[in-house]
Amino acid sequence: MYFCTSYSYGMTKLSVNINKIATLRNARGGNTPNLVQAAIDIQNFGAHGITIHPRPDERHIRYQDAYDLKSVVTTEYNIEGNPQDKFLDLVLDIKPTQVTLVPDAIDAITSNAGWDTVNHKDYLTEIISECKQNGIRTSIFVDPNMRMIEGAAAVGTDRIELYTEAFAAQYTLGDKEAIEPYTACAVLANELGLGINAGHDLSLENIQYFKENIPSLLEVSIGHALISEALYAGLETVVRQYLKKLS
Repeated sequence: MYFCTSYSYGMTKLSVNINKIATLRNARGGNTPNLVQAAIDIQNFGAHGITIHPRPDERHIRYQDAYDLKSVVTTEYNIEGNPQDKFLDLVLDIKPTQVTLVPDAIDAITSNAGWDTVNHKDYLTEIISECKQNGIRTSIFVDPNMRMIEGAAAVGTDRIELYTEAFAAQYTLGDKEAIEPYTACAVLANELGLGINAGHDLSLENIQYFKENIPSLLEVSIGHALISEALYAGLETVVRQYLKKLS
């Protein structure tokens, strides 16, 4: 078995995905809650970064939001999305700290699969090269599959983001061994010189266990669970709880 509890090498950065705040704003129109102010506050509460994931229908994050946030994100700015032309134009114009490439279908409710880094090698290589030439750190969303990790190294990305839905679902059922493929892929990624991020369905319930079993976990991006938990405990309280578990 691969999993253990001895990988806690220090602080893992917390990037807060604020899509759900935009969803709430859009449900009523106007500018309440104020997305820009939320980003400022979240950083003041100690988060290391802000993540947004604009989609073509702009059902939560709008493309204008990406520009509005540029001047207020003083930590790390991570923009996720499917690298279609409009998205790439946005990223190359804004030049965030990091772009995370996600193979979303246009009508996807949420991200539901990682890249096939082998079959999309040429496509990903071209996009990643252009982003890196513009000084943007690149990360690609991948399933915990050793072949896909090797493929990620081959396309030249700086980092991978492990797609953690399967782990989260099994952990809730009491299956802690669901961490094993993630640990194995993280070990391989480290050997190949890839930085490791993670995201999707990570929560206060499972985040500490995940961190403890992933060697050199650099960053997690958390949105839905964090905002949902904040409805009960408050945004500042929840951000600080995550930071404690990631320290």
